[in-house]
Amino acid sequence: MASVERSGRSFRRYVAIGDSATEGLEDPDGNGGYRGWADRLAQHLADGQPEPLEYANLAVRGLRLNEIRNTQFDDALALKPDLMTIFGGVNDVIAFGCDYDELAADLAAMYGEARGNDITVLTFTMPDPAAINPFGRRLRDRMFRLNDLVRAEAARYGVLVLDLQTYPMAGDPRLWYEDRLHGNALGHERVARGLAWRLGISGMDDSWADPLPPEPSTRSRREQLSGEFDWAVTHLAPWLGKGIRGIPHGDGIVAKRPTPTVVPPSLTDLSELRSPMAQLSSDKSAKGGS
Repeated sequence: MASVERSGRSFRRYVAIGDSATEGLEDPDGNGGYRGWADRLAQHLADGQPEPLEYANLAVRGLRLNEIRNTQFDDALALKPDLMTIFGGVNDVIAFGCDYDELAADLAAMYGEARGNDITVLTFTMPDPAAINPFGRRLRDRMFRLNDLVRAEAARYGVLVLDLQTYPMAGDPRLWYEDRLHGNALGHERVARGLAWRLGISGMDDSWADPLPPEPSTRSRREQLSGEFDWAVTHLAPWLGKGIRGIPHGDGIVAKRPTPTVVPPSLTDLSELRSPMAQLSSDKSAKGGS
Protein backbone atom coordinates (compact mmCIF):
# COMPACT_ATOMS: atom_id res chain seq x y z
CA MET A 1 0.00 0.00 0.00
CA ALA A 2 1.33 3.44 -0.90
CA SER A 3 2.55 5.68 1.90
CA VAL A 4 1.36 9.27 2.13
CA GLU A 5 3.30 12.05 3.79
CA ARG A 6 1.43 13.85 6.56
CA SER A 7 1.48 17.41 5.27
CA GLY A 8 -0.19 19.20 8.16
CA ARG A 9 -1.53 21.64 5.56
CA SER A 10 -4.80 23.41 6.21
CA PHE A 11 -7.32 24.69 3.69
CA ARG A 12 -9.36 27.86 3.70
CA ARG A 13 -12.11 26.97 1.20
CA TYR A 14 -13.08 23.63 -0.36
CA VAL A 15 -15.37 23.41 -3.41
CA ALA A 16 -16.67 20.12 -4.79
CA ILE A 17 -17.98 19.67 -8.35
CA GLY A 18 -19.34 16.56 -10.01
CA ASP A 19 -22.36 14.30 -10.46
CA SER A 20 -24.49 12.16 -8.15
CA ALA A 21 -21.48 10.67 -6.36
CA THR A 22 -20.32 14.11 -5.25
CA GLU A 23 -23.89 15.20 -4.52
CA GLY A 24 -24.03 12.31 -2.07
CA LEU A 25 -26.40 9.66 -3.45
CA GLU A 26 -27.16 7.25 -1.67
CA ASP A 27 -25.95 8.46 1.73
CA PRO A 28 -29.03 9.97 3.43
CA ASP A 29 -28.45 12.83 5.84
CA GLY A 30 -31.56 12.12 7.93
CA ASN A 31 -33.26 15.31 6.80
CA GLY A 32 -34.51 14.27 3.38
CA GLY A 33 -31.25 15.07 1.58
CA TYR A 34 -27.89 13.45 1.02
CA ARG A 35 -24.57 13.73 2.80
CA GLY A 36 -21.94 11.86 0.77
CA TRP A 37 -18.18 11.65 0.66
CA ALA A 38 -17.65 15.35 -0.14
CA ASP A 39 -19.58 16.49 2.95
CA ARG A 40 -17.75 13.89 5.01
CA LEU A 41 -14.38 14.97 3.61
CA ALA A 42 -15.18 18.58 4.51
CA GLN A 43 -15.91 17.42 8.06
CA HIS A 44 -12.57 15.59 8.27
CA LEU A 45 -10.80 18.73 7.07
CA ALA A 46 -12.62 20.93 9.57
CA ASP A 47 -11.81 18.51 12.39
CA GLY A 48 -8.16 18.17 11.39
CA GLN A 49 -7.12 21.81 11.31
CA PRO A 50 -7.31 24.76 13.71
CA GLU A 51 -8.36 27.22 11.00
CA PRO A 52 -12.02 27.42 9.92
CA LEU A 53 -12.94 25.70 6.66
CA GLU A 54 -15.55 26.99 4.22
CA TYR A 55 -17.22 24.43 1.98
CA ALA A 56 -19.45 24.55 -1.12
CA ASN A 57 -20.85 21.66 -3.17
CA LEU A 58 -22.07 22.42 -6.71
CA ALA A 59 -22.62 18.81 -7.83
CA VAL A 60 -25.83 17.72 -9.58
CA ARG A 61 -26.79 14.13 -10.30
CA GLY A 62 -26.87 12.71 -13.82
CA LEU A 63 -24.42 15.09 -15.46
CA ARG A 64 -21.80 14.02 -17.95
CA LEU A 65 -18.27 15.35 -17.63
CA ASN A 66 -18.69 18.05 -20.26
CA GLU A 67 -21.84 19.25 -18.49
CA ILE A 68 -19.94 19.43 -15.20
CA ARG A 69 -17.28 21.52 -16.93
CA ASN A 70 -19.83 23.82 -18.58
CA THR A 71 -22.22 24.31 -15.65
CA GLN A 72 -20.07 24.03 -12.52
CA PHE A 73 -16.38 24.59 -13.15
CA ASP A 74 -16.38 28.35 -13.81
CA ASP A 75 -18.66 28.92 -10.82
CA ALA A 76 -16.30 26.87 -8.70
CA LEU A 77 -13.29 28.94 -9.81
CA ALA A 78 -15.20 32.14 -9.04
CA LEU A 79 -15.50 30.99 -5.42
CA LYS A 80 -11.67 31.08 -5.21
CA PRO A 81 -11.08 27.79 -3.41
CA ASP A 82 -7.69 26.48 -2.39
CA LEU A 83 -9.00 22.90 -2.58
CA MET A 84 -11.26 21.45 -5.27
CA THR A 85 -12.48 17.92 -5.91
CA ILE A 86 -13.35 17.14 -9.52
CA PHE A 87 -15.08 13.85 -10.21
CA GLY A 88 -17.09 12.79 -13.25
CA GLY A 89 -17.14 10.70 -16.39
CA VAL A 90 -18.95 7.64 -15.09
CA ASN A 91 -22.25 8.79 -16.62
CA ASP A 92 -20.44 9.06 -19.95
CA VAL A 93 -19.00 5.56 -19.65
CA ILE A 94 -22.25 3.79 -18.82
CA ALA A 95 -24.29 5.67 -21.42
CA PHE A 96 -24.31 5.29 -25.18
CA GLY A 97 -21.73 7.01 -27.36
CA CYS A 98 -18.87 7.72 -24.96
CA ASP A 99 -16.21 9.97 -26.52
CA TYR A 100 -12.96 9.29 -24.65
CA ASP A 101 -11.05 12.02 -26.48
CA GLU A 102 -13.64 14.51 -25.24
CA LEU A 103 -13.34 13.16 -21.72
CA ALA A 104 -9.58 13.61 -21.82
CA ALA A 105 -9.95 17.16 -23.13
CA ASP A 106 -12.44 18.08 -20.40
CA LEU A 107 -10.24 16.63 -17.66
CA ALA A 108 -7.19 18.42 -19.02
CA ALA A 109 -9.03 21.73 -19.25
CA MET A 110 -10.34 21.60 -15.69
CA TYR A 111 -7.23 20.16 -14.10
CA GLY A 112 -4.98 22.57 -15.95
CA GLU A 113 -6.92 25.74 -15.18
CA ALA A 114 -7.48 24.82 -11.53
CA ARG A 115 -3.82 24.01 -10.98
CA GLY A 116 -2.87 27.17 -12.86
CA ASN A 117 -4.79 29.06 -10.18
CA ASP A 118 -2.73 27.31 -7.47
CA ILE A 119 -5.68 25.17 -6.35
CA THR A 120 -5.00 21.76 -4.84
CA VAL A 121 -7.08 19.35 -6.93
CA LEU A 122 -8.15 15.92 -5.69
CA THR A 123 -9.97 13.10 -7.48
CA PHE A 124 -10.29 9.32 -7.51
CA THR A 125 -10.62 6.39 -9.88
CA MET A 126 -13.45 3.86 -9.91
CA PRO A 127 -13.07 0.31 -8.58
CA ASP A 128 -13.53 -2.78 -10.71
CA PRO A 129 -17.29 -2.86 -11.38
CA ALA A 130 -17.39 -6.63 -11.95
CA ALA A 131 -18.10 -7.49 -8.30
CA ILE A 132 -20.59 -4.66 -7.83
CA ASN A 133 -22.90 -4.70 -10.78
CA PRO A 134 -24.45 -7.59 -12.79
CA PHE A 135 -23.24 -5.88 -15.97
CA GLY A 136 -19.90 -4.92 -14.44
CA ARG A 137 -17.89 -7.33 -16.55
CA ARG A 138 -19.17 -5.58 -19.67
CA LEU A 139 -18.33 -2.18 -18.20
CA ARG A 140 -14.89 -3.10 -16.88
CA ASP A 141 -12.84 -2.15 -19.94
CA ARG A 142 -14.73 1.12 -20.36
CA MET A 143 -14.36 2.04 -16.69
CA PHE A 144 -10.67 1.15 -16.66
CA ARG A 145 -10.16 3.31 -19.75
CA LEU A 146 -11.71 6.25 -17.88
CA ASN A 147 -9.41 5.50 -14.94
CA ASP A 148 -6.40 5.55 -17.26
CA LEU A 149 -7.44 9.00 -18.53
CA VAL A 150 -7.83 10.30 -14.98
CA ARG A 151 -4.39 9.02 -13.99
CA ALA A 152 -2.69 10.38 -17.11
CA GLU A 153 -4.17 13.88 -16.94
CA ALA A 154 -3.71 14.02 -13.16
CA ALA A 155 -0.02 13.15 -13.52
CA ARG A 156 0.31 15.79 -16.23
CA TYR A 157 -1.09 18.59 -14.06
CA GLY A 158 -0.12 17.55 -10.55
CA VAL A 159 -3.56 16.44 -9.40
CA LEU A 160 -3.82 14.14 -6.37
CA VAL A 161 -5.50 10.79 -7.09
CA LEU A 162 -6.94 8.19 -4.74
CA ASP A 163 -6.62 5.15 -7.01
CA LEU A 164 -9.57 3.05 -5.85
CA GLN A 165 -9.06 0.62 -8.73
CA THR A 166 -6.01 -0.72 -6.91
CA TYR A 167 -7.89 -1.35 -3.63
CA PRO A 168 -9.98 -4.57 -3.64
CA MET A 169 -12.00 -3.29 -0.67
CA ALA A 170 -13.56 -0.60 -2.88
CA GLY A 171 -15.33 -3.25 -4.93
CA ASP A 172 -17.02 -4.90 -1.96
CA PRO A 173 -20.77 -4.94 -2.75
CA ARG A 174 -21.49 -4.05 0.89
CA LEU A 175 -20.19 -0.54 0.18
CA TRP A 176 -22.80 -0.02 -2.52
CA TYR A 177 -26.47 0.89 -2.47
CA GLU A 178 -29.08 -1.55 -3.76
CA ASP A 179 -29.12 0.18 -7.16
CA ARG A 180 -25.45 -0.88 -7.53
CA LEU A 181 -24.70 2.44 -9.17
CA HIS A 182 -24.10 4.58 -6.05
CA GLY A 183 -22.25 4.13 -2.82
CA ASN A 184 -24.16 3.64 0.42
CA ALA A 185 -23.37 5.42 3.70
CA LEU A 186 -20.50 3.07 4.46
CA GLY A 187 -19.09 3.43 0.96
CA HIS A 188 -19.15 7.23 1.13
CA GLU A 189 -17.56 7.13 4.58
CA ARG A 190 -14.69 4.96 3.31
CA VAL A 191 -14.07 7.18 0.28
CA ALA A 192 -14.06 10.32 2.45
CA ARG A 193 -11.49 8.85 4.82
CA GLY A 194 -9.41 7.66 1.88
CA LEU A 195 -9.40 11.12 0.33
CA ALA A 196 -8.49 12.74 3.66
CA TRP A 197 -5.64 10.23 3.96
CA ARG A 198 -4.53 10.99 0.39
CA LEU A 199 -4.42 14.69 1.23
CA GLY A 200 -2.18 13.90 4.18
CA ILE A 201 -4.59 15.30 6.76
CA SER A 202 -3.32 14.97 10.31
CA GLY A 203 -4.85 12.06 12.18
CA MET A 204 -5.88 10.08 9.10
CA ASP A 205 -4.35 6.66 8.45
CA ASP A 206 -4.76 3.89 5.90
CA SER A 207 -7.35 1.95 7.89
CA TRP A 208 -9.97 3.27 5.43
CA ALA A 209 -8.75 0.54 3.05
CA ASP A 210 -9.09 -2.35 5.53
CA PRO A 211 -11.25 -5.16 4.13
CA LEU A 212 -14.66 -5.75 5.65
CA PRO A 213 -15.18 -8.92 7.72
CA PRO A 214 -15.81 -12.02 5.61
CA GLU A 215 -19.46 -12.68 4.91
CA PRO A 216 -20.54 -16.21 3.93
CA SER A 217 -22.76 -16.45 0.86
CA THR A 218 -26.27 -17.56 1.76
CA ARG A 219 -27.93 -17.19 -1.65
CA SER A 220 -28.20 -19.94 -4.24
CA ARG A 221 -27.27 -19.31 -7.86
CA ARG A 222 -30.98 -19.22 -8.72
CA GLU A 223 -31.59 -16.56 -6.06
CA GLN A 224 -28.66 -14.54 -7.36
CA LEU A 225 -30.01 -14.62 -10.92
CA SER A 226 -33.46 -13.63 -9.67
CA GLY A 227 -31.93 -10.73 -7.75
CA GLU A 228 -30.06 -9.57 -10.83
CA PHE A 229 -33.23 -9.68 -12.91
CA ASP A 230 -35.10 -7.66 -10.26
CA TRP A 231 -32.24 -5.14 -10.22
CA ALA A 232 -32.38 -4.75 -14.01
CA VAL A 233 -36.15 -4.13 -13.93
CA THR A 234 -36.16 -1.86 -10.87
CA HIS A 235 -32.99 0.19 -11.38
CA LEU A 236 -31.28 -0.31 -14.75
CA ALA A 237 -34.28 -0.11 -17.08
CA PRO A 238 -35.60 3.21 -15.70
CA TRP A 239 -32.10 4.71 -15.82
CA LEU A 240 -31.55 3.64 -19.43
CA GLY A 241 -35.08 4.70 -20.37
CA LYS A 242 -34.43 8.24 -19.25
CA GLY A 243 -31.24 8.35 -21.27
CA ILE A 244 -32.91 7.03 -24.42
CA ARG A 245 -35.75 9.57 -24.11
CA GLY A 246 -33.28 12.37 -23.40
CA ILE A 247 -34.67 13.10 -19.94
CA PRO A 248 -31.94 14.55 -17.68
CA HIS A 249 -31.42 12.45 -14.56
CA GLY A 250 -30.89 15.64 -12.57
CA ASP A 251 -33.84 17.51 -14.06
CA GLY A 252 -35.06 20.06 -11.52
CA ILE A 253 -32.17 19.39 -9.12
CA VAL A 254 -29.99 22.30 -8.04
CA ALA A 255 -26.73 22.38 -6.13
CA LYS A 256 -27.30 21.60 -2.47
CA ARG A 257 -24.61 23.96 -1.12
CA PRO A 258 -23.86 26.64 -3.74
CA THR A 259 -22.45 29.18 -1.28
CA PRO A 260 -19.33 28.48 0.81
CA THR A 261 -20.20 28.26 4.50
CA VAL A 262 -18.10 27.34 7.50
CA VAL A 263 -18.12 23.68 8.54
CA PRO A 264 -18.38 23.48 12.35
CA PRO A 265 -15.93 21.07 13.99
CA SER A 266 -17.48 17.72 14.82
CA LEU A 267 -18.69 17.21 18.38
CA THR A 268 -18.62 13.42 18.11
CA ASP A 269 -15.80 10.93 18.46
CA LEU A 270 -15.24 9.51 14.97
CA SER A 271 -12.78 6.84 16.14
CA GLU A 272 -15.46 4.15 16.16
CA LEU A 273 -15.81 4.53 12.39
CA ARG A 274 -12.38 2.93 12.03
CA SER A 275 -13.83 -0.41 13.12
CA PRO A 276 -15.22 -2.42 10.17
CA MET A 277 -17.86 -4.00 12.40
CA ALA A 278 -18.99 -0.59 13.64
CA GLN A 279 -19.14 0.62 10.05
CA LEU A 280 -21.39 -2.27 9.01
CA SER A 281 -23.68 -1.70 11.98
CA SER A 282 -23.92 2.02 11.18
CA ASP A 283 -24.71 1.31 7.53
CA LYS A 284 -27.48 -1.14 8.36
CA SER A 285 -29.05 1.43 10.69
CA ALA A 286 -28.88 4.14 8.02
CA LYS A 287 -30.55 1.89 5.44
CA GLY A 288 -33.33 1.02 7.87
CA GLY A 289 -34.11 4.69 8.47
CA SER A 290 -33.97 5.94 4.88
